[in-house]
Amino acid sequence: MDSGIECTLSKFANDTKLCGVVDTLEGRDAIQRDLDRLERWACANLTKFNKAKCKVLHMAQKANCVLGCIKSSVTSRSREGILPLYSALVRPHLEYCIQFWGPQYKKDMELLEQIQRRAMKMIRGLEHLCYEDKLREFGLFSLEKTRLWGDLRAAFQYVKGPTGKLERNCLQGHGVIGQGEWL
Repeated sequence: MDSGIECTLSKFANDTKLCGVVDTLEGRDAIQRDLDRLERWACANLTKFNKAKCKVLHMAQKANCVLGCIKSSVTSRSREGILPLYSALVRPHLEYCIQFWGPQYKKDMELLEQIQRRAMKMIRGLEHLCYEDKLREFGLFSLEKTRLWGDLRAAFQYVKGPTGKLERNCLQGHGVIGQGEWL
């Protein structure tokens, strides 16, 4: 597995981590070559890598780096200073594709939620509040609730159909509406 790998490779039990710097085209190409080598090794040994998990770690790292930049470059820890930067620069990375993650990615969701927790701790003046109360104070939701909200929006769009109008009998026969009344 290690032969020919250019980047740092860490292995423990069933966990493999490939680390490298991607600040140049050469660095990017080196990581891609190593990923291709690992993929060939996995195929030859009849095993697979969890590619979805790799994407989550990439997004978490990106959001974490941006949050670190905000923390080190912004002197104000006020709500007015941190919250707009967090909402514009960090939160979009955390929300990317969460609508499609189900309960099987609970550990990955918690990894992303932890970044939001760090951002909430950065804001001064509300240290006495718990995480959920801070979110409520800032008009934000946990990532899990954001995912559920996205699911509801998608379901509503599906029910409305191409006309964009909710038909009175569109849900009959599906256990949601009976005899024209909401259950």
